[in-house]
Amino acid sequence: MFHFHQLLRHVSGLHHTSTLQHALKAQRQQCRQFGSGAREQLRRVLVVSKLTRLEFEKIREEQLSDECLEQRIRDRGTDYDALKYYHHLHKDVERQVVRSFQQHGIEVQVVNRITIHKDALQWADLIVPIGGDGTFLLAAGRASPFFLSNGKKTPVVGFNSDPRRSEGRLMLPKQYSVQVDEAVRRIIAQDFRWMHRSRIRTTLVGAATTERPSPMDLHEFHSQPVEHQEVMSTAPNGKSRILPYLALNEVFIGEMLSARVSHLHLRIDSSDVTTKTKSSGLCVSTGTGSTSWLTSMNRLSTNNVKDLLAIVRKRTGRTGSPLDTIDPESVSQEYNDNLVFAPDDPRLCYSIREQICVGVWPNPKGLESRGFAKEIFVKSRCVDASLVIDGSIAYNFNDGARALLEVYPEDSLLTIDMDD
Repeated sequence: MFHFHQLLRHVSGLHHTSTLQHALKAQRQQCRQFGSGAREQLRRVLVVSKLTRLEFEKIREEQLSDECLEQRIRDRGTDYDALKYYHHLHKDVERQVVRSFQQHGIEVQVVNRITIHKDALQWADLIVPIGGDGTFLLAAGRASPFFLSNGKKTPVVGFNSDPRRSEGRLMLPKQYSVQVDEAVRRIIAQDFRWMHRSRIRTTLVGAATTERPSPMDLHEFHSQPVEHQEVMSTAPNGKSRILPYLALNEVFIGEMLSARVSHLHLRIDSSDVTTKTKSSGLCVSTGTGSTSWLTSMNRLSTNNVKDLLAIVRKRTGRTGSPLDTIDPESVSQEYNDNLVFAPDDPRLCYSIREQICVGVWPNPKGLESRGFAKEIFVKSRCVDASLVIDGSIAYNFNDGARALLEVYPEDSLLTIDMDD
């Protein structure tokens, strides 16, 4: 008997992905890329600028003058002065970055969430998002090799434009938000360590994939269809399709209405067992994403630890034991720290959000709510669900939809580490 993943590849045509992988690898070897050799020079930089709230308001109300727009924003109780302050704060950092690269004779283009396009991505030797982690995820998502049909693996290096309010874990260290010239000098001199961040490849499986799903950008300032939906790779038999977006943080699958139960069937790795689950959705994370939603979803609070220690004391009937010397806060911190794993780890970490574990659920029993896997197969029994990549790009994923989630080394994101 075939294992499930073998059967899936033979039935759905997923064995064709190996051909695609070799093709992409061969194309990369033919293409010039920044950092591929000691003699390579950085010549073209694409700056991906954060779309600020003020810019969004101006786009949405383009018929209004600046004065009328300001009044409308104030009338609805929004702090216009704060919008303007943070807009200029971001733009100041953006101008410094652009100017610094240009002073070194490097050509620079600037795009944002709305104006970013395939030609600009293919043109660049380096992609530089300026903003926060959301802007970095935008740039990384569009820098997928499935978009850049020349197979070029373009590095992505980000500047945090508001380090006081934004954690910016994916960006350069916060001091470089001020020391922009020094950061640019080090980038040009390649005074850093190259690093790869694993990403999740999503393959839609089954006859329904012949109906090309239209992705939506769920960003709070830009909810509309996105570009490049036509470049999905189709297997010759038409029964599988690799989505062009690679997830740097996570893939989430579940009902769009959070109060509705998500019905999902799951297979982990080569298991022959399909587990039927009810939950608030499935989150599948990379090591990069483990510092984000995955940790928030599974975080153990200090109060949880206190409650557990109280139960242990009650059951043992002992007071004055070593348990009394345990610091609940340090235990919860250690537990939460252990949820994080390396960004280049090839494993997936899945977390079934608020899984229903009463009665017959899950069916059959035995599937833990959190664990590691090499590949995960998901089948939807949902009514109005989505498969969401990095909290932004959403595809319909309703009853009968099927997807395979995997990590391939050649899909990893190339970036740099300047933590001294």
